Amino acid sequence: MTKILFAFLLFFFPFFLLAQDEGSSLLDLIEEEETTNYASASFKSTHIINSQSIENVSEGVLDFRISHRFGTLNSGINNLYGLDQATIRIGFDYGITDRLMIGFGRSSVQKALDGSVKFKALRQSSGKKVMPITLSLYASIASNMLEWADAERENYFTSRLTYTYQVLLGRKFSEGTSLMLMPTMVHRNLVENTSVKNDVYIIGIGGRQKLTNRLAITGEYYYVIPDQIADIYHNSLSVGIDIETGGHVFQLQFTNSIGMIDKSFMTETTGQWGNGDIHFGFNISRVFTLKDRNKKPKEN
Repeated sequence: MTKILFAFLLFFFPFFLLAQDEGSSLLDLIEEEETTNYASASFKSTHIINSQSIENVSEGVLDFRISHRFGTLNSGINNLYGLDQATIRIGFDYGITDRLMIGFGRSSVQKALDGSVKFKALRQSSGKKVMPITLSLYASIASNMLEWADAERENYFTSRLTYTYQVLLGRKFSEGTSLMLMPTMVHRNLVENTSVKNDVYIIGIGGRQKLTNRLAITGEYYYVIPDQIADIYHNSLSVGIDIETGGHVFQLQFTNSIGMIDKSFMTETTGQWGNGDIHFGFNISRVFTLKDRNKKPKEN
């Protein structure tokens, strides 16, 4: 009996060691996965106010966004301090993957159409893998669809187009505080005259300070490098408050920019805060899950 038991143990001992090694390797993998912590919800939306944030919608998720900007507060009581006047943008953002997002929108300002793509190249993380920032690459194209000012001359569709390129650098410093730096270049195929440039270089900054689980204050500012745009245009400054209500994110804001697409608020802002050229506005964002990531593929 002893010999049989000895032979049994001798036969299965190598398999026991192998199982121990595989179990240890599996535990190591689990521990390694658990010790890499990625920052999340640096901002509650894909936009800070007008500007893009470092956030994307998840794979298979559609973000439907309605944005309004009213007239200026200094327009007086006859216009109900701007509420009698309104511009609108309707936009859609869709997550191809968790890191790749595409977007499309239509604005009443210049009847513009716009499309965009955003890719999250780096994700802020701590623990096993340390990355101090989140870095996203963003590009958009917009077309002014107004009728030509001079229909008699030879006009080209490409003259309607403007391109925007951004590097979005962000960091979540704490559970409630996030900041961003946004180096930007806007290329305009057609400009007003030879005194302004086709390429405009801009530095943007933005931030979010969480107040409660559902409330946060936000802000963004875009500084245009001097002598690149006409004198009638000014830097864009916006402040706001985010209210999260389940599947909705409701953003209230004050801004000196009437346009809501990249080239409009970055290079075509005519209002000045000091003169009271301030527009009240809001964004409403509603997300829809179009792809069930937990659904197993059908077997043939």
